[in-house]
Amino acid sequence: MQLKQVKISADVYFVCMSHALTTEKEEVMGLLVGNLETTTQGSIANISYLCLLPRSDKKKDRVEISPEQLTAAAEEAEKLSKSTGKEMRVIGWYHSHPHITVNPSHVDVETQFNYQLLDSCFVGLIFSCFNNDEATKIG
Repeated sequence: MQLKQVKISADVYFVCMSHALTTEKEEVMGLLVGNLETTTQGSIANISYLCLLPRSDKKKDRVEISPEQLTAAAEEAEKLSKSTGKEMRVIGWYHSHPHITVNPSHVDVETQFNYQLLDSCFVGLIFSCFNNDEATKIG
């Protein structure tokens, strides 16, 4: 089923943005946990938890998810399933773009494509921060 909508809890959005604002020198990232709701119009991704991930890539403008990190997040999602009574799973990823546009890079597009080969409803979010719009002077 095709993904039609993404809902992110206010708490998760706040933590993602706060995480993005922790450094303007390199990208940060994490995995998104939630569930898929199936409707007649398509699937809805409900993001309600996240897993912050430590950086492993030496390049400041790159982030990478190791198989071990993905497995640990999937195990955490299983625990959440038991405690909430809802089927939870790793449903996406997020990362920051300090001082650059929110638009995905060619690496971001390739990474997202590869995740969506495994799960067509996998979500990717980018948090652009420390950016100033020269026309409006808003950052």
